[in-house]
Amino acid sequence: MSKPTLRADARRNRARVLAAAQEAFADEGLAVPLDEIARRAGVGAGTVYRHFPSKESLFEAVVLDGVERLAEQARERLSEDDAGRAFFDFLEIVAEQALLNKALCEALESAGSGLSKRVEPATDFRARFGELLRRAQAAGAVRDDVEPGDLTGLLAGYLAIRRQSPANRSLSRILTDGLRRAT
Repeated sequence: MSKPTLRADARRNRARVLAAAQEAFADEGLAVPLDEIARRAGVGAGTVYRHFPSKESLFEAVVLDGVERLAEQARERLSEDDAGRAFFDFLEIVAEQALLNKALCEALESAGSGLSKRVEPATDFRARFGELLRRAQAAGAVRDDVEPGDLTGLLAGYLAIRRQSPANRSLSRILTDGLRRAT
């Protein structure tokens, strides 16, 4: 059974709510009140609740969109000749985007939480990131003992290091150097 099609005005309102939520969650993370999202979207709180029964469902929709875009970027890097560079560049892209977007950062760092378990299976982010890892390992750029399942934890640690590092020190380099295959 298919979902009912939304009227044109309802589709526009939903898109406005998603855009406002994306901006609000990027700025403030999950702490932003739904009333603030409704205000930014120029709609009433009831309109937000008609499309998203809870703040968590709205947050998931916003994060899912960001994670799907990251998965597409990973997919594009799968065809690059330098598999090691593609892997490490993608790790850096994910970190940069997550650090600019509190919602995405919270979701990527919350590995093992109920939210990440509901959002990530709907995307191919993990699968593409894992493919980038395997290609980099086959090229001799990444240690063989790193498993695709380790990437979520490594990414969460990488984001935490990036946020906590003093501006004049690149502690994240220590983590990426630890991923490289010893020569």
